[in-house]
Amino acid sequence: MSRPLPPEKQDSRLMREMFHTISPHYDFITRVFSYGMDPGWKRRAVERAQLPDDAVVLDLACGTGDFTKLVAARSPRSLAVSADLVLNMLRLARRHGVPRPVCADAMRLPFADETFHAVFTGYGMRNFPDLAGALREIRRVLKPGGVLVTLDFFLPRNRVFRRLYLGYLYVQGFFWGLALHGRPRIYTYIPDSLATFVTMKGYSRLAEECGFSVCGAEGFILGGIGVHWAVRQ
Repeated sequence: MSRPLPPEKQDSRLMREMFHTISPHYDFITRVFSYGMDPGWKRRAVERAQLPDDAVVLDLACGTGDFTKLVAARSPRSLAVSADLVLNMLRLARRHGVPRPVCADAMRLPFADETFHAVFTGYGMRNFPDLAGALREIRRVLKPGGVLVTLDFFLPRNRVFRRLYLGYLYVQGFFWGLALHGRPRIYTYIPDSLATFVTMKGYSRLAEECGFSVCGAEGFILGGIGVHWAVRQ
């Protein structure tokens, strides 16, 4: 029997409230849960996109704008638009030097068809209520031949390691939620949402069904984290 979606994933208001609460500690928690490897993974993700010098790029579910800043450093002539559903995240992104943050829902993006050469999202796909719907909406705003690059948590294929991994994420989330917010369950959303997500291969299959050609995938932590890059057909 499949597990029910976490309440935050079913209700965008709850999702916004949760990320509003954790936003001051978002970068710290990202580093903790990635063993400090998150910046390197994001650099690799930007390299995989092979952006033209004058690319127009969307950083979707941008958080504090890491992908936006990496794209600007790699392709100074590019134009990067940062979008997130959470206003407090956008305020933090602006403080981090992101020039064009936009409040946007990934399921109904406020951009014209075929606008972007590339879309990046870090830890965003797992939070969208309808993964296939989000992929189709991203495809709509990508130019033909444009690239989608994602970094996210995934369910490891090995069932034994999967249980250990989810358990580890739960313990970490419980500890940091209690330490930072006095709310031990706030970061256990990560394993809760992951338990209803897909494996890296499952994500690749779904992306292909939604009109992408998956060019490659790179896994870390035995498939618990993955980077995918896919071209819009």
